[in-house]
Amino acid sequence: MDVKLLLTVFSTIFIAELGDKTQFATLLYAAGPTNSKLTVFLGSALALVMASGIAVLVGSFLAQHVNSKHLSWIAGLGFICVGIWTIMKA
Repeated sequence: MDVKLLLTVFSTIFIAELGDKTQFATLLYAAGPTNSKLTVFLGSALALVMASGIAVLVGSFLAQHVNSKHLSWIAGLGFICVGIWTIMKA
């Protein structure tokens, strides 16, 4: 296992997930007085694991059919577009 890659992926995803809508949704479920905190944690953790699994599968498939440089450009442009959209909505 590549520990450097593991730490890079962990820190990137951890920082990206802080304060996003998924975390707020989980927070709201956990705030429900009758909701089991363990059930909320397990449900949100399972959802994130499955979503990440889908991303890995799709990324692996795309890497076989699309040049990695093109994927980087597409991802970068996507983030720029989301940033511009966010600024315009503010």
